[in-house]
Amino acid sequence: MTELDQRLRIRDKARDLFMQYGIRTVSMDDIANAMGMSKKTLYQWFADKEELVFEVMKGQIEWSESACDSFRSVSANAIEELFRTMEMVEEMFANMNPSVLIDMQKYHPKAFGLFTRHKYSYIYNVIRENLIWGIKEELYRADIDVDIITNYRLACMLLPFDPSFMGKQKLSMAAIEQQITEHYLFGIATLKGHKLILKYKEKRHKSSLHGKTK
Repeated sequence: MTELDQRLRIRDKARDLFMQYGIRTVSMDDIANAMGMSKKTLYQWFADKEELVFEVMKGQIEWSESACDSFRSVSANAIEELFRTMEMVEEMFANMNPSVLIDMQKYHPKAFGLFTRHKYSYIYNVIRENLIWGIKEELYRADIDVDIITNYRLACMLLPFDPSFMGKQKLSMAAIEQQITEHYLFGIATLKGHKLILKYKEKRHKSSLHGKTK
């Protein structure tokens, strides 16, 4: 096994633990035990937890950017692209502890800075380009202010991580994100877009039912 392979194995195990339990509660001892190695050996690969958290976030960003790039290339229209993105985000949220972003912001500023730059550069551009695409196709309303709605969408995407918003919500983060995204979509769509949204929703519903009956 190469050095890179070993670092990736440790990074991936740390990611799984962070997503399940949150970043703060998972120690380097926990990660070492999960890997079946001593903490001394773990520190030979990563200098400290800060470096490991940064590498986990870097890996997640690279993975999500690759997925989003592919969605744009294979989607027939802006609404299909957004549905593909929504499914990816919901899948992530389904297995993510809601404290992950809060822990990162409080205790790992370098990793949180990386995420923030990703949010306001890559994600911002993906949302903005999707809006422009949808307007050109007459699926989104021509009267919307693209920059305002892009920033609005950015803010809404992270609401499931906000304790003051979540309150006593009984729905999962994934279910809440679905509701938020659909509200956003119907708000920007034309009548032509509404019909297409309903078509994709029905297709997704049937796919979900098919998956449950397998």
